[in-house]
Amino acid sequence: MTEPSPARYQVLARKYRPETFADLVGQDAMVRTLKNAFEADRIAQAFIMTGIRGTGKTTTARIIAKGMNCIGPDGQGGPTIEPCGQCEHCQAIMEGRHVDVLEMDAASRTGVGDIREIIDSVRYRAASARYKIYIIDEVHMLSTSAFNALLKTLEEPPEHVKFIFATTEIRKVPVTVLSRCQRFDLRRIEPEQQIALLRRIANAEGAEIADDALALITRAAEGSARDATSLLDQAISHGAGETTAEQVRAMLGLADRGRVLDLMDMILRGDAAGALTELGGQYAEGADPLAVLRDLAEITHWVSVVKITPDAAEDPTVSPDERARGMQMAEALPMRVLTRMWQMLLRALEEVSAAPNAMMAAEMAVIRLTHVADLPGPEELIRRLQNAPAPAQGASGASQPAGAPTGPVAGHAAPPVQAAPPRGAGSGPVAALAQDPAEALAHYPTFDHVVELIRAHRDAKLLTDIETDLRLVAYQPGRIEFQPTARAPADLAQRLGSALQRWTGNRWAVSVVASGGGKTIDEIRNAERYALEAEAKEHPLVQAVLAQFPKARITKIETPDQRAAQVETEALAEVEDEWDPFEED
Repeated sequence: MTEPSPARYQVLARKYRPETFADLVGQDAMVRTLKNAFEADRIAQAFIMTGIRGTGKTTTARIIAKGMNCIGPDGQGGPTIEPCGQCEHCQAIMEGRHVDVLEMDAASRTGVGDIREIIDSVRYRAASARYKIYIIDEVHMLSTSAFNALLKTLEEPPEHVKFIFATTEIRKVPVTVLSRCQRFDLRRIEPEQQIALLRRIANAEGAEIADDALALITRAAEGSARDATSLLDQAISHGAGETTAEQVRAMLGLADRGRVLDLMDMILRGDAAGALTELGGQYAEGADPLAVLRDLAEITHWVSVVKITPDAAEDPTVSPDERARGMQMAEALPMRVLTRMWQMLLRALEEVSAAPNAMMAAEMAVIRLTHVADLPGPEELIRRLQNAPAPAQGASGASQPAGAPTGPVAGHAAPPVQAAPPRGAGSGPVAALAQDPAEALAHYPTFDHVVELIRAHRDAKLLTDIETDLRLVAYQPGRIEFQPTARAPADLAQRLGSALQRWTGNRWAVSVVASGGGKTIDEIRNAERYALEAEAKEHPLVQAVLAQFPKARITKIETPDQRAAQVETEALAEVEDEWDPFEED
């Protein structure tokens, strides 16, 4: 006598897959619409199901297929949203072997040839069922040519054919296809419904699992019933009889939320040493550094939302202790601190994901967070600056560098004069050497002629340096004496002399002195702007800012008159752009 073979194990996600619309969790609006359509005999020719993974798109498609082809236990039934599950059609569709219900995965069959097979077969009536039904999963993966080939059949399908599409990327489906389908958006499963579903399955399996463990699974599933069921399956095996939250947390690589809150407290206090110790402790106990930072970001987001809408604290996946601590943080922390921490955590998550050593990157992120946590906000910074003593005269960094000119301006009193370059200029030194030196240099009676020569040869770098960093002391054709600004390039004299010799064919004596220079061309050209900057730097608040941030600089100044004129111009432009309803075309 042979022993009966043991029953084959079936994963919970398949074992407890919904078989009727009543089994679907959290999709009441869709079920109500379908019920009305079936009762009124207004069943669409094509349906499209969209939603995140695991919400039941393909399952819903199979239930619709069963409902449309169900004939009831007595074989006399019509289309219904409550398929019997006992007739030959319900059984065959449930087992995936019905000849008239064809499922196709568009992720692996994307071409127009695959769609042509469907187009060629739709002309034939169903072999045994009421309708021939085509279920195409991940329909957004079809190629453009495949969609185009499907359009005509989708617009005017035979009465015995129905199409049901499923996709996670509804925006990738052409509008021409969407307009021919009845669309259903499957919702994420709410936490309360998800926990209740997991509890029913656990009880049916005779598994002992703690409520806080189910809350962890629900949070990790992010609204996906299939993900939640698969994680429950794994957790039951992990717990071996009785599953606790600590076991689920270890299974998922999560840190204790209470300890993550402790870590967040240390970061907000600026306690870098304590935060690193806590992070190291969680890492030693198996927590993934990336998961810790993700938990920090999640808590930061949750506390920010609670600060705006306190009702958000009533989340069934949050423990009472965590809820109390979160509400306390929401009351104590300014929104700017939370938003700054959120932005830094987003950057940290990218860095940790890309780093060769996740723990090192996480430690650097925590160090950065602790040092930025106590930075003052804009209001507090202005308050500090207003209360700070004004710096000593000249300590705020004058606009003019050391050695500002006090002497007369040499060679810059008149606007630049266009001077014709000497014959052969720019054609090489050999041609220029044939001329008389005195006659050649006579073409450059003032320094402005030298500037125009540089501009004519389009040496932008030299021209910029000459205009902004050269304070002319003395000039005569063939000899230049200047005082450089503090930021002038060290090789300015050498570059200027070499360029002039190359262009004129004559040697130029270019020398640098320590004082006596006039204003630069840039200072003369922008004298009004520099005067406004100097006046602005005398303001106590600006001096306080420059004292706190020595590298800061003024980039733009607007006078009240300029600002008023700009506002008036913008207002007039808006009035002119308004559409006149009585204006004739």
